[in-house]
Amino acid sequence: MNVSSANVTVVIEYRDSYTKAVTKNVIVVVLGLSINYINAALIQTFCKHQIFYMNPRYILFVHLVVNDMIQVTLTISLFVISYVLYKINVSVCCAIILLALFTTENTPLNLACMAVECYIAICVPLRHSQICTVRRVLILIGLIWATTVLSVLPDLFVTLATEPLEYFSSRVFCLRETAFPNPHIIKKRDITYVVYLVIVWFVIFYTYIRIVFTAKTASKYAKKARNTILLHGFQVLLCMATYTVPFLLTALQQWFPKNFPDSLFACYIIFQVLPRSISPIVYGVRDKTFRKYLKRHMLCQVRPQEF
Repeated sequence: MNVSSANVTVVIEYRDSYTKAVTKNVIVVVLGLSINYINAALIQTFCKHQIFYMNPRYILFVHLVVNDMIQVTLTISLFVISYVLYKINVSVCCAIILLALFTTENTPLNLACMAVECYIAICVPLRHSQICTVRRVLILIGLIWATTVLSVLPDLFVTLATEPLEYFSSRVFCLRETAFPNPHIIKKRDITYVVYLVIVWFVIFYTYIRIVFTAKTASKYAKKARNTILLHGFQVLLCMATYTVPFLLTALQQWFPKNFPDSLFACYIIFQVLPRSISPIVYGVRDKTFRKYLKRHMLCQVRPQEF
């Protein structure tokens, strides 16, 4: 969830050769466009069929997909900018980093909410329709955004209070640390991430264990929900593993100093791009209902009118 770590693909001390730089940018852009194309198809499928936007589960899913699209677009843009422009205006950098942080921190919270919804559907099915309503899910999404805004906006306020106005008209290599350089922000970020880690993993483990016990004697649907929670856990693991990226990069720099830019690139792909490719697998491929309508959309088949 540390966007700055994700975008440290090129640092001031390390520059790639022209051929390698072009290769990396092509790989990143192709991956980003592919993920966003699939996600756009998922969103369009969701919007065209009432069966989805009246279902709390799919509302949470499409919110996750929208966050993924924004996050992928922003991080890839910063990746390319780091090679093409190298430095950009601080104010522009701050705006990009803030939005990227909002969407990045939304992801584990959204996944935790989706795990809870699966738990309710399997373990208390008779109350699912009463507890998980469209109105409550929309309120929940609002709370997710409020939580991330309250977590991230203090970075901007502290920077405004501690940096001179001239700083915001200067140009920097766009990272979280350069956009918000106050050291207290780093300490606050670490505390916030620990809290996120504890809460989200508690929810994931609790819901998975409860569903596992239910799945032993329940229907095939319960077993599928158990596997879905596992995929959510893997996705959260990749998203939140970025907490350890600074320590990992320090070790890699000591072990493989000549290949450090490649290590940075690998970390970006693994911890930023890969987690955003899992959502289409969980619902776009594994979910039978969504897969049926998505297949019609992707193949441009004639669809019957939904009511």
